[in-house]
Amino acid sequence: MGAIVLIALLLASCAGPAGKTTLIVYSPHGKELLTEFEKRFEAANPNIDVRWLDMGSQDALDRVRSEKANPQADIWWGAPSTMFSSAEKEGLLDPYKPSWSDKVDPDAHSRNDGWYGTFQTPEVIAYNSTALKREQVPKDWDDLIDPKWRGKFIIRDPLASGTMRAIYSAAILRKMGSDGDPKPGYEWLRKLDANTKEYSVNQTIMMQKLGREEAVLTLWNMPDIELQKTQYNFPLDYVIPKSGTPVLTDAIAIVKGTKHRKESETFYEFVNTEESLIFAAHQFYRIPSRKDIPADRLPEWMRNLDIPKLEMNWDLVEAKSQEWMEYWDSYIRGTSASP
Repeated sequence: MGAIVLIALLLASCAGPAGKTTLIVYSPHGKELLTEFEKRFEAANPNIDVRWLDMGSQDALDRVRSEKANPQADIWWGAPSTMFSSAEKEGLLDPYKPSWSDKVDPDAHSRNDGWYGTFQTPEVIAYNSTALKREQVPKDWDDLIDPKWRGKFIIRDPLASGTMRAIYSAAILRKMGSDGDPKPGYEWLRKLDANTKEYSVNQTIMMQKLGREEAVLTLWNMPDIELQKTQYNFPLDYVIPKSGTPVLTDAIAIVKGTKHRKESETFYEFVNTEESLIFAAHQFYRIPSRKDIPADRLPEWMRNLDIPKLEMNWDLVEAKSQEWMEYWDSYIRGTSASP
């Protein structure tokens, strides 16, 4: 209800302050990044008033779906590409081919220009670096379900989080045989559930509890952990699973039915300029999807990343992740809750 009221307030004046055009952005990128990009964009485009709503990736998709008949957002910025692909098939996105369309890999954009990748997001095993030494930390996926970690994990609630849905989907794919049966993956997730103390309602709570050692391990994305440990001095660090990890393409799209098409295109272009991506890399540890960003202008840690990619059938993830998550929620979550 709170989010609905907030949107109503945001839309109370479509003209915006002093005759400006109001541009509504749905995004999971967090208030720090969104606030900075709002300021930078409005400085370059003083006739546009950006108003954003920070929410989980799944929440953003659900809201765009529910508002199909009367779209409220202009831009959806941020979520795994599988979610954008689903939205595109449902007729929720307005195709746009940006000026930098040839600067991303073929698998980092829709074939029909429904969405384009903005960031690449590797998933990692994160830990409290005060409570654990690096040599103590699980090094690969199957190490996570060792009973010695019972009650040591805090995990972002997967139902609202595109990051966690992707990680859990990867867990199912890892265990899936040629018959396509997800049951071995479900059993793996049941063992992880046994080691999980809590599923947090948002990323902020998860980071705070991890920092306070209420739990010492989590699964999350590399850029956010880099941000928390470097910029905010949280006692966090991470390891990349040695057998490979999912690398998500985080995307952007124009919502079909926007009444501000021109302003939406301007925002789409602005947040993906070379300067904007370099800024996001340094300030928010985001790895750009564009391949033409000079390496010497990126943070040193980002210049020569050697991340073993876990092979992912993203088409299957797109088709089945909702079914998998509904099963997890109904039959696995909390069934082996730690004392």
